[in-house]
Amino acid sequence: MEIIKDGIIYRLDLTGMACPEQYDVYVGEEQVGYLRLRHGCFTVDYPDYGGECVYDSTALDGDGSFSDDIERNMHLDNAINAIHKKRSESVDIIGDYP
Repeated sequence: MEIIKDGIIYRLDLTGMACPEQYDVYVGEEQVGYLRLRHGCFTVDYPDYGGECVYDSTALDGDGSFSDDIERNMHLDNAINAIHKKRSESVDIIGDYP
C-alpha cells in the first residue's frame, strides 16, 4: 500500500495481519515508521520500533486488527500525516550560502 503526501511516497508493508496488525513504513529504502494495533491501541513510532511515538489512538472498534477498511484507512492516513510532519521537522535544508 502507498500513501502520497506532498509528492513523497510512503510505502506501508504489512508485517502482521492481526493480533497485532502492524506495518513498517518506508520512503524509498529508508524506514520511517512502525505502526501497530494491539489490544485496542494503535501506535506509530518514528522512525522505527521503539522510536518516538508520534501518534496513538484508542478511538477504534478493532482490537488486534482494524474492524473495517474505513477505520483502517482513517488511522493509516493519520499515521502517515504524523510521520510526514515529524520528517519535515527533521529534514536539513541544503543550499548555497554566500
